[in-house]
Amino acid sequence: MTLNAQPAASLFIDGAFVEGEGAVLPVLYPYTGQEIASLREASTHQVALACQSAARAQADWAAMAPADRGRVLSRAAAIIRDRNDDLSRLETLDTGKPIQETLVADWPSGAAALEYFGGLAATVTGQMIPLGRDWAYTRREALGVCAGIGAWNYPSQIACWKAAPALAMGNAMVFKPSEETPLGALKLAEILIEAGAPPGIFNVVQGRGQVGAALVTDPCVAKVSLTGSVPTGRRVYAAAAEGMRHVTMELGGKSPLIVFDDASLEDAVGAAILANFYSSGQICSNGTRVFLQRGIAARFLDRLAERLAQVRMGDPLDPDTQFGPIINAAQAGKIRAAITAGQDAGARLVCGGLGEGGFIPPTVFADAGDDMLITRDEIFGPVMTTLTFADESEAVARANATGFGLAAGVFTQDLTRAHRVVAALEAGTCWINAYNLTPVEMPFGGVKLSGLGRENSAAAIEHYSQLKTVYVGMGAVEAPY
Repeated sequence: MTLNAQPAASLFIDGAFVEGEGAVLPVLYPYTGQEIASLREASTHQVALACQSAARAQADWAAMAPADRGRVLSRAAAIIRDRNDDLSRLETLDTGKPIQETLVADWPSGAAALEYFGGLAATVTGQMIPLGRDWAYTRREALGVCAGIGAWNYPSQIACWKAAPALAMGNAMVFKPSEETPLGALKLAEILIEAGAPPGIFNVVQGRGQVGAALVTDPCVAKVSLTGSVPTGRRVYAAAAEGMRHVTMELGGKSPLIVFDDASLEDAVGAAILANFYSSGQICSNGTRVFLQRGIAARFLDRLAERLAQVRMGDPLDPDTQFGPIINAAQAGKIRAAITAGQDAGARLVCGGLGEGGFIPPTVFADAGDDMLITRDEIFGPVMTTLTFADESEAVARANATGFGLAAGVFTQDLTRAHRVVAALEAGTCWINAYNLTPVEMPFGGVKLSGLGRENSAAAIEHYSQLKTVYVGMGAVEAPY
């Protein structure tokens, strides 16, 4: 079957498609390896043009009534929902994720973000501070041009999650998607123009690391928002700091999921599946260190293996497929190397293994040690490491013994213990008797090496705006001379 997802051009600048002037960027369907589009990277000059276009458009956009900006975002959300089937198919071609996932979890999440921040735009206010005769007030103002850099696991959702609060607050954005999944951001740019956004408010540039470096250091850019790995985050954060730019970093994780003996077995197993194998395990917040209290460990592993034996792997465009391929051969190779390292270190393989081609089946290790690579390092693939513990204090101490701090989960019927444990966990986003649910109304982000700042909810507004303080004198000025 011939698949063609070729866009009108590779870049979107100042309200129009523009062809890139840089190196060729092939877009491959992860299921077959077939080239579905051929793009070109942006040149350094084109990155500068995109930033200049955004800077020109931003002042007038910020001067609009917030409710009017909000209506544009709400219209964009409605367009996305109306075209969800076609957009989801494109997302599947771009990422290799099953269509049954993309129909409910990718563009729909993006639409929810646009709708939420569209409604929030008109509610953002300052503060009046009485000082006796005089008074002061604050204004929450746009930052200017924001640079967004996306990842390949949820490319269109990430583009929306970054664009929605930025645009709601009167900023413009220049967005660089991952070179692995460049197509969805171009659709978002088109949709925003159709919804009434002025040209230049959301521009898209394509490319590898050097394009991202040019974007982050452009003199027009006031804010950088990155979703990516910790090593990439370090480099981008350092580059942004040279210009004292605002930053949001949503980085990697090796998150703990703690299951106590009194947990609902079916719910805990189901959550562990979602926390490790949804999107073929390619999710930054995954709970890949599953701590099992000794009384439930054997039953948990038996039931987990039973349920994983039923997973349907195959063509991502088949509505019955539940589990798709890894994004590319290089990533699959890294995952296989980690699986081999786990076996060599003495961990017991409960199910799964190396797989074939682009597919790596859901893989579960037991009897692992805290110092093993499969326990320490983010694998970013369908690999779960289970460990056993005796009591609460041991579980919390071992869960926190990592440089990461993106997410954590707890399963127990004892809600007093659940709240006590999440209070002690060093993670930015925690779940109790659930996992990996990220509604737009809830802040999302990490601590420690997993990043700073927050995506989503009203908390995101603080990261896409700045506070201006105004003192108002209401009487004569007194001076000593």
